[in-house]
Amino acid sequence: MAQQMRAKILKIVFYIFQMLKNLFIFLFLASFAMAADGMRVAHVDSKIIFEGYKGTRKAQEEYDRQVAKWEQQANLLQRELGFVKERLEKQSLMLSDEQRRELEAEFARRDTELKNFIEKIYGRTGELLKENEKVSAPIIALIRKAVTEIALSEGYDYVLDRATGSVIFWKNENDLTQKVLDYLNR
Repeated sequence: MAQQMRAKILKIVFYIFQMLKNLFIFLFLASFAMAADGMRVAHVDSKIIFEGYKGTRKAQEEYDRQVAKWEQQANLLQRELGFVKERLEKQSLMLSDEQRRELEAEFARRDTELKNFIEKIYGRTGELLKENEKVSAPIIALIRKAVTEIALSEGYDYVLDRATGSVIFWKNENDLTQKVLDYLNR
């Protein structure tokens, strides 16, 4: 079950990656136009930086330990459900109606417990995603800080990320947001 959820998450991440890749191509082409105006544009691959950073390995180990705990809990719940199901199948003819109903109720309760656990951990807003965010957010912040410091010290106007297709650094004087808002609100 955990593998199915991982596969779904990987498909979603791949889809998002493809969308961002297209955006990156657009931004990359736009950077040539900006470069013609004397702006300096650089690029990085945040995926390579993230994977190559020594702190990532430690965070990945912490994340893997937590995921292993959840997998153990899910396996335990699944085994318990299997035991009740097996008892129900093997003993159903020997049980009284009341005992069979109690066992069926226990099966239903354990089945619900397992499904709730899986949703809580692997669901759309599950603990797996929260743990991933908790572990990776500080590293992403460090990467952005390093990119910003290097871009400022070397005089770049924009830094594009090849891995996500996004702009991860820009000089504030190049921001047209307020001008566009003023224009639209006139």
